[in-house]
Amino acid sequence: MFCTFVPLNFSEMEKLKLIQISSSGYSQLFGLGLVEKGIRACNARGVFDTPIAEWNIAMMVNLARNLRAMIRNQERGLWERPRQFQNEIRGKTVGFWGYGGIARETARIASALGMRIYVLVPDGRIKKRENIYCVEGTGDPEGKLPEKVFSIQQKSEFLSGIDFLVLSMPLTEKTEGIIGEEELKTMRKGSFLLNPARGALVREHALIRVLEEGHLGGAAIDAHYYYPMPSDHPLWKFPNVIMTPHISGSSLSPHFLERVWTIFVENVNRFLEGRILLNELTPSQLEGG
Repeated sequence: MFCTFVPLNFSEMEKLKLIQISSSGYSQLFGLGLVEKGIRACNARGVFDTPIAEWNIAMMVNLARNLRAMIRNQERGLWERPRQFQNEIRGKTVGFWGYGGIARETARIASALGMRIYVLVPDGRIKKRENIYCVEGTGDPEGKLPEKVFSIQQKSEFLSGIDFLVLSMPLTEKTEGIIGEEELKTMRKGSFLLNPARGALVREHALIRVLEEGHLGGAAIDAHYYYPMPSDHPLWKFPNVIMTPHISGSSLSPHFLERVWTIFVENVNRFLEGRILLNELTPSQLEGG
């Protein structure tokens, strides 16, 4: 089966052996009992690495130079040239919480732009990526780009040493609300948060409070708490927050169909030949762990 969400008559499909979903997120598979039924599942990791990485880079430049303020000045015909408009990201430190394909491709570009790369992963070790779809020439498959790698026990040291925090992890029971007020306030004053992953990774009211208090320099948010975000939601009103409607990587990306069908066809061939599948989800992942 190739889908994004399984159909309503999924329970009647007694001979189903393999599900390929067209999204990187896989929470729609929770509660379906796939492990018990012996159904294997793969996601679309790698399909959106390039567009979301480019979104991350664009947001870092925009936040650092406060492009929103420049555009407001343009609309008002106002000529102002403050120091912030002339910032650069070279020499800044970008920290990735999670180091999957999106983080690795962002790190590749950021490194070429002269940024330092920090990474936080649960056990403090970066693994070589194997049997995961990757567009040729992109990413950091060997995991050689980070200058420093931190474990979850070193969270405070990681957060306090970065200028940009990029969330790059799936939403699970363990990661929901993993970023709260304590984590946001541990970040350097004036630093920036980027969330192209899942809105619920960050506690909504904690983010609003920290922005209101002026601790963060700003934020760029592509994954949200509500779909669509209500027009009166406080996050729309912050002058230092960029809100995009979950388009950093989507099915309208120019190479989405080409890449996702490549994964599906490759996995069908691998399944029939008894080979290791691309992007296969583990039993723990399928159970929401």
